[in-house]
Amino acid sequence: MIDENLNYTMSQLLKSLVDQKGSDLHISPDSPPRVRIDGKLLPLEVPNLTKEQTKQLCYSILTETQKKEFEETKELNLAFSMKSIGRFRANIYNQKNAVNGAFRLIASKILDLKDLDVPKQLKEICYFNKGLFLVCGQTGSGKSTTLAALINEINKNRHAHIITIEDPIEYIHKHGNSMVNQREIGEDTDNIRNALLSSLRQDPDVIMVGELRDTETIARTITAAETGHLVFATLHSNSCIGAITRIIDAFPPHQQNQIRTQLSFSLIGILTQNLLPSKKGGRILVKELLLADVGIRAMIRENKIQTIYSAMQVGQEKTGMITQNQSLVELVKKRHISQKTALELAHEKNDLERMLEKMMLELYS
Repeated sequence: MIDENLNYTMSQLLKSLVDQKGSDLHISPDSPPRVRIDGKLLPLEVPNLTKEQTKQLCYSILTETQKKEFEETKELNLAFSMKSIGRFRANIYNQKNAVNGAFRLIASKILDLKDLDVPKQLKEICYFNKGLFLVCGQTGSGKSTTLAALINEINKNRHAHIITIEDPIEYIHKHGNSMVNQREIGEDTDNIRNALLSSLRQDPDVIMVGELRDTETIARTITAAETGHLVFATLHSNSCIGAITRIIDAFPPHQQNQIRTQLSFSLIGILTQNLLPSKKGGRILVKELLLADVGIRAMIRENKIQTIYSAMQVGQEKTGMITQNQSLVELVKKRHISQKTALELAHEKNDLERMLEKMMLELYS
C-alpha cells in the first residue's frame, strides 16, 4: 500500500547520503531516516516514519522474488545500484513486526592499494601462489574496500583465474589481465560451503571468500589454501591474535590440534583494521599486521598463541609486522585521536601506556 503522505523516495534518501559523504542510511519506524557521517548516526530533518512508510521505502528497491524471500525468512541481504547515485549493500530485517533497512554506500571506484592507508606488504602478498590471508575488523571497518583493492591488484597485474564468493556481491570487477568470476549467495549458489567445494573444480588461482561464518566454511577455506590456491577471506575480529583464536575455537577440542597444524602451514598473514573519527575530520585507519614467519607458524602449531604479540614486536624492520599499539601511537602523534581514545581501544593497555610515555618524552625532550 502506497502512503501518499511520504513525500520523498528511497533514491532521494540515498542521494542525500552520498551528498553528505555518509556511509550508511538507516530506516526504522518511529524515527526519521538517519545517516552515519564520520561514525556518528544523525537524523535527517524530516518527520518520523510509520511502519507503513518504512515498508514502502524498503520494498521499493526489491524485486518480487526478493520480497517473497524476505517475507519467508524475515531477513534479506542484497546489493543494488541506482543510476547516477551509486551502488549499495542492504540488509532488510524485521523489528517489532515492522520492516527496517540498513543501507551501506559502496565506493563507486575500486581503489588501488596505494590509495589506501594499508601496509605496503599487502602488495607483495598479491603475488603469492598459495596460502591464506585474512582481513579482519568489525562491521564498517573497511574490510570489503581492502579486499576489493587486493583483487584489483591481482586482476591488473597477474594472468590468473579469480573466483569470489560473496553475500552479496559488493564491488563489481571487470575482467583485466585476469579473469574474475563473482558468485553471489542465493543467486549463483546456495551457500558458501557448496561454492567453495565447487570452486576447487573451476581451475582457480585465487579465491576470495566474503566472510568466514561457520566451522565448515573455515575448514574448506583452509583446505583451499593448502591445496595450491591463494585465498583471501574476512573474519570479525578486533586483533590478529583474536582471529587465530577464533578460528581454532570454532572447532571441537578433538579437532583443534589438527586445525592448528593446518593453519600454521597455510597462513600467510592477517590484517586487522578499524576506522575511527579523526579530530581533523573524516575517518582514519587503525591497523595491525601479522605476517606468518617461521616463528609465528611454530607458535600457532605448538599452541603458544599468547607469545605471538611479543614476537610481533621484535625485529619489525625485518619482519614488516605492525602492532595495533604502534598504529595508535602514530595517530596520537599526528593528532588524529587523543591519548584517551587510544587507551580505550588498546588490547595491550600497559604496553600502550609505556609507548605513549616514551613518545611524550621524545617530543618534549
